[in-house]
Amino acid sequence: MERIVIHSDLNNFYASVERKLNPELAGKPVAVCGSKELRHGIVLAKSEEAKKKGVKTGEAIWQAQRKCPDLIIVPPHFDQYILLSKKVRAIYARYTDLIESYGIDECWLDLTKSTLLFPEFKGEKYAETNGEKTFSEEFLKYLGDKIRTTVKTELGVTVSCGVSFNKVYAKLGSDLKKPDGTTVISKANYKRVVFGLPVEDLLYVGNATKQKLIQMGITTIGKLALSDDDKIISAFGKVGQTLLKNARGEDTDPVSHMDDKRELKSIGNSSTYAEDITNLNSIKRNLYVLSESVASRLRESGQGLADTVHLWVRDSALNDFSVQKKVRHTALCGEIAEHAFDLFVKNFTPPFKVRSLGVTVSGFDNGSSQLTFDETNGSYKKREAVERCVDAIRKKHGYDKLQRGIVSEDPEAMHTDIKNSHLIKPAKIDYPDDK
Repeated sequence: MERIVIHSDLNNFYASVERKLNPELAGKPVAVCGSKELRHGIVLAKSEEAKKKGVKTGEAIWQAQRKCPDLIIVPPHFDQYILLSKKVRAIYARYTDLIESYGIDECWLDLTKSTLLFPEFKGEKYAETNGEKTFSEEFLKYLGDKIRTTVKTELGVTVSCGVSFNKVYAKLGSDLKKPDGTTVISKANYKRVVFGLPVEDLLYVGNATKQKLIQMGITTIGKLALSDDDKIISAFGKVGQTLLKNARGEDTDPVSHMDDKRELKSIGNSSTYAEDITNLNSIKRNLYVLSESVASRLRESGQGLADTVHLWVRDSALNDFSVQKKVRHTALCGEIAEHAFDLFVKNFTPPFKVRSLGVTVSGFDNGSSQLTFDETNGSYKKREAVERCVDAIRKKHGYDKLQRGIVSEDPEAMHTDIKNSHLIKPAKIDYPDDK
């Protein structure tokens, strides 16, 4: 018997919460935006009405208002978003304890062992697909609809649900009917529903991977699923196997228990700017601001040192680019920032217009790395000790009380505490080439 995996995605979440806080916003184009004064004057979320006018997440307020002159701008209330997110998860917990978060507004649920909790369903629970006993599409849709209607009735917000036999297809399904819809991707219909979709709709296929696949003539998930294994693995290395498995519906990744802490695989932060960054000095300064957060989070995580630095860039046209490099194991802000800046310089030449930047580290050693001569000589350890002291001073006296020279050149950057002012959501990232 196959699994029943549901991916539940709260629709226009921030904007939906703002409407609960202020019912007068119902039916009007709304955008939740950061502060213009603190360089976060960008759209964090928008209502369905604003979306229909062309408003996009990540664009500047002035751009959104040009598209939608009657757009209502409201500030974010992150404490309320977190509170409602917990209430939604409490509803999910009535049906299963296998609940895996994917950011503040998305979850996977495994209901395979929960089918007896729905005695009111009077249809056929089972069907036969290619000689195999499977759950019927009618029953799977009922489960998704049950989740949707319960959340909507009790909390006044809507979710879109994808119901499938694995996590990748369930996530794909939740994106197909928005807002407030259920999509079933079953073993009987997955080729018809999935294979014609653009390849970038597949989970984790970011822009770089998409472009590489398109160059190979692979534009849909179906073409990827039907590709020759050797061809894909030759192009993408080991992760080519994962791409093929996900496209073919062969993902077997389990849904974690609600009390489990997922293995930490990366630590990162990103920021979107109200005005395009057009010079290298500002790029470097902002990479240091981000790297301060990343290095501090890494030290707090207990994961040891990282050996890979990732750079993510979004330009003024909202096109994404990501690249990474192997480095010596480190948890130092200065080293992380310089590696990120090196990646930028090697991949971007002026003129450029950068809207967003992100820095991430991965490849944690959990304290097992061999010491280099530099570390043995004390240089690394001394710099790490200094950064830990900076962490302690900032925690006690405030983030802006101690800053690097490059950051203090910009008064606004000095006050931009990325670490403590951002909610983190997993991004749509590219697989690295792992050959």
